[in-house]
Amino acid sequence: MKFGTKALHAGIEPDPTTGAIMTPIFQTSTYVQEYPGVHKGYAYARGKNPTRTALENNIAALENGQHALCFSSGMGAVDAVIKLLKPGDEVITGDDIYGGSYRMFSKIYEPFGIKFHYINLYDAENIKSYINANTKLIWAETPTNPTLKIVDIAAVSAIAKANNLLLAIDNTFASPYLQNPLDMGADIVMHSATKYLGGHSDVVMGVLITNEKALHERLAFILNSCGANPGPMDCFLVIRGIKTLHLRMKAHCENGKAVAHYLRNHPKIGKVYWPGFEDAAGHEIAKKQMRDFGGMVSFTLKGDDFEAAMRFATNVHIFTLAESLGGVESLVNHPATMTHASIPKEEREKAGVVDGLLRLSVGVEDVEDLIADIEQALAKV
Repeated sequence: MKFGTKALHAGIEPDPTTGAIMTPIFQTSTYVQEYPGVHKGYAYARGKNPTRTALENNIAALENGQHALCFSSGMGAVDAVIKLLKPGDEVITGDDIYGGSYRMFSKIYEPFGIKFHYINLYDAENIKSYINANTKLIWAETPTNPTLKIVDIAAVSAIAKANNLLLAIDNTFASPYLQNPLDMGADIVMHSATKYLGGHSDVVMGVLITNEKALHERLAFILNSCGANPGPMDCFLVIRGIKTLHLRMKAHCENGKAVAHYLRNHPKIGKVYWPGFEDAAGHEIAKKQMRDFGGMVSFTLKGDDFEAAMRFATNVHIFTLAESLGGVESLVNHPATMTHASIPKEEREKAGVVDGLLRLSVGVEDVEDLIADIEQALAKV
């Protein structure tokens, strides 16, 4: 079954009681039991809900996985992975990760005795010098947020397996349409389903996918015990969003490419970050492990000028200044003051997240209108 067909049908069955083609919203907190402990697979909605089950089956199929678990947010999903660890354990992660992940790692879990190494993951060999007896997990984003660096998933997976480490990949920027990390050896794939999976800026959710039954059972235990479960309405919205994922991603990729090339040829633009450029660092790896290069584009204006970036961000009309990404509407984000503000300035700038950097989530509008909007905003810089 090809991707578009899976997006519409995998794990989704008509309601057996009514024939409804859309998965019902099972808005219930509890379920009738025939006898204490005897039920139809559902006892209490924190643990399971039929709407959520349908979504989990659908997402697992899209990632070529056996098991999926949905959470109330992407950070809820990240939190569950870190709860697999114990004090004294160590994690190797990237020096260019989402600010919310950095904030959780550094402010919540480091005080509990878990050590995080923020390193350059883009040369997989660099990982080896940080591995010791306490290392348990490699956490990687690819493409990264916001400078769109590329991690070689297969190469990192080989290192993880040789050292008996878990490898978790945040696949949010790519979506399952562009990249399937489990196929390249990852143990866990994470998505902020708020982004491309939902696709309409109307829901917050996270998801974890794995092929390992024992790992899935441990994560399911954490989810049920700690309660970061999504509601059925949210699950319904993501089911609905996924039905057009393949169509939306084609438009995101086409528009992202056009915007990236326009920016690169503009005299007021400094650097443009987009893995589809043939001379981009990691382009060959991206070409190997992704089906296209996505709709995320980051850039600086000449001189990395903060004030110029502010003028651009506040003078667009079709692009909207807002956090998040992956919706049908185009957004502009200033990472240093928005999504990555929790990372200390010195550490941010080492990873390229300078005060003049802007991140675009290129939507599915007519690309001529998007470029015209960028052009008129740049004229005011």
